[in-house]
Amino acid sequence: MKKRKKGTPVAKQYRLKTDVAPLAFMLASHNNKRTPLLYFDEELGSNRALRYARNQKSPFEDEQDGNAILEPIVFEDGFLNVDRGNQVLQEFLYYHPQNGQTFEEVNKEVDAAEELEVEELILDAQVLAKELDLSTLESLSRVLFGAGSDRKSTAELRRDMLVFSRNNPVEFIDMLNDPSLQVYDDVAKFFGASLLLVKNKNRDIYFNLPTNKTKLLTVPFGEDPQDIAASYMQTDEGIETYKLLNRMLKGDNKPKAKKKTKSMEE
Repeated sequence: MKKRKKGTPVAKQYRLKTDVAPLAFMLASHNNKRTPLLYFDEELGSNRALRYARNQKSPFEDEQDGNAILEPIVFEDGFLNVDRGNQVLQEFLYYHPQNGQTFEEVNKEVDAAEELEVEELILDAQVLAKELDLSTLESLSRVLFGAGSDRKSTAELRRDMLVFSRNNPVEFIDMLNDPSLQVYDDVAKFFGASLLLVKNKNRDIYFNLPTNKTKLLTVPFGEDPQDIAASYMQTDEGIETYKLLNRMLKGDNKPKAKKKTKSMEE
């Protein structure tokens, strides 16, 4: 981290980088063996110990006198407000090793830019969801919501897709642009038509064909069976299985009857 440039003093706010903020959080405020607070000074080529003392002019121990009065640094409800007159605390927080990891400075301009980016992404996803043709809508629905989506009306599918795209814009756009979407859709159909079955508490995938009831794949712990099957069917080993199941799905699994020749008729 570069040395902090001093400008016009202003009040600053800091926040904890946690999903759920505690009512009170005490930040380490001085260097010790249990919680080392060190800043590597490139100009000096050495580590410098940090210590917050409001009655000092520097956050570095080697620049403080022997009368340092230590004070706790407490975030309340996830936030810490530092007024413009407490520049030593602002400087201490700037050099603190947990800056950017445990806490961060609130920057409203950056926050607004990030929120704008998210809102624009949501809007893009909503527009794409609204303009989906029926075939793509049905394919995506089978992949995202399962075989039960085949029993829903078009209006229900469009509603569900709009809700999903609003709540998960990145996943929706990625899935829509995924060249493997057709494979994932077909795999959803295979399971929906019971050509493939999941057994043993979602640990194994089995064929469920008239002449084949053998095990196809083992599902790694915590993985989705359909995702595993779709990945397998895009491999050199699984492409023939994919083609076979597609033929079975379309009902094109019976041998074609041979045409009678003239001699046979005679």
